[in-house]
Amino acid sequence: MTTPHSAPADAPIRLGAPSLAALESRGLQAPGYDRTDLTPGIVHFGVGGFHRAHMAVVLDDLHRQGDAMDWGIVGAGVLPADARIRDALHSQDCLYTLTLKHADGTRERRAVGSIIDYLLGPDDPDALLGLLADPRIRIVSLTVTEGGYNVHPVTGAFVEDDAAIVADVAALQAGEAPRTMFGYVTEALRRRRAAGTEAFTVQSCDNIAGNGDVARTMFGAFARLVDPELADWIADHVAFPNAMVDRITPVTTDADRAELVAATGVEDAWPVVAEPFFQWVLEDRFGAGRPPYERAGVQVVDDVEPYERMKLRLLNASHQGIAYFGTLAGFTLVHEAMASEDFPRFLRRYMREEGIPSLDPVPGIDLDEYVETLLERFANPEVRDTTARLAAESSDRIPKWLVPVVFDNLGTGASIEVSAAICASWARYAEGIDEQGNAIEVVDRYTAEVTAVARTQEEDPLAFVRQEQFFGDLAARPGFTEPYLTALASLHTRGAAETVRRLGDGEAL
Repeated sequence: MTTPHSAPADAPIRLGAPSLAALESRGLQAPGYDRTDLTPGIVHFGVGGFHRAHMAVVLDDLHRQGDAMDWGIVGAGVLPADARIRDALHSQDCLYTLTLKHADGTRERRAVGSIIDYLLGPDDPDALLGLLADPRIRIVSLTVTEGGYNVHPVTGAFVEDDAAIVADVAALQAGEAPRTMFGYVTEALRRRRAAGTEAFTVQSCDNIAGNGDVARTMFGAFARLVDPELADWIADHVAFPNAMVDRITPVTTDADRAELVAATGVEDAWPVVAEPFFQWVLEDRFGAGRPPYERAGVQVVDDVEPYERMKLRLLNASHQGIAYFGTLAGFTLVHEAMASEDFPRFLRRYMREEGIPSLDPVPGIDLDEYVETLLERFANPEVRDTTARLAAESSDRIPKWLVPVVFDNLGTGASIEVSAAICASWARYAEGIDEQGNAIEVVDRYTAEVTAVARTQEEDPLAFVRQEQFFGDLAARPGFTEPYLTALASLHTRGAAETVRRLGDGEAL
């Protein structure tokens, strides 16, 4: 473990295969295995920071033990924006650095070698399709965010009339190259079926309840639009294991790049930073084999759901509690909000009085201890996670992470006061103006819609929760609307900081 201020021994060097031998002397753990021995076994769509701080590190850990050398990862992208990660990885032989930031300021730094190539679909569709159809590929994994699954926010059905989906279905039916992730995976499975090649497993690593089940439904729906017989074959032959994943991975900043160079003298085009905490609970359901994940700290279980609900309803829902209230109260960084007395009390009250009562028992987990661990993680000043990151894509997050808590607790009579207030904080945030009159950049695929509705709240205070695609019928339930309206009024009159203080102390708003 090294400190962030240790001086590099020599002039800066560029990360890459030629510089591997020099890494250890500069405070970076080198992979320690011969990367030329790795062969592809996994194609991963969505090679962002989270994948590189999570699944790719697990494979790197296994490779360091001499395991899973036939499970090298090939990254894949289908969007023009993915050219950035392609260029970054190709410029340094697909190596990258991971820095784990401990709360006391110490750092753990390593170079990760488990990604062996990166293919961008638009560059050469046949190359990506050929790899996906290769028998060596036994897992296709995904971190494409909640929005990447093309799920209707209310019905949960596949959005068939999305323009990109319509175009891709037509392309595959005409024998042309696909452009979406759905098209590439479906066409690859068609080729494998035609060749008599075993189907790969589709392994979701996204923060979605029942992520494997969602992937099964969405890919199946797309395939049915293309070829119903193929869809039936996929239903019978393709495994979609569920998983719960957890590691806070903030967006890489220029300051992170500069710190890496200052501390080690190693230049990395796109380093990754993350908290030390790591959890991955994985359903043991794979059709074509899997790496020995359990040898690298993964919990391989028969049923992921209890762990998944715990994480989504405690960690992720609490993140939403910090996101909007924190931004409105003037906090840019999560740990700054957590350094106050009020936010920890507010979040503890939500988790203990509302989050936990909505859960079934979680095998092997002390939920009260888990709550305290979460609060410590949120308060880590070294991670420098932002309230803006937590507030992005709210329309995908609140309906999946917090609204189910509200419905469950309305059914059992448990408290929903804090949950309703968090919903109200989203509504206030979505107005796009902070308490000082400054513009808020609302990042959401429905930005125009939610902002327009939020700005009508003075005339109709329930306007925001009348959006049934996000809130179902909550606008018609007094058990929800009463605390919601109280919290929204408090946000407009008292402000976010005082509203959080009162909620944390259990005072009337």
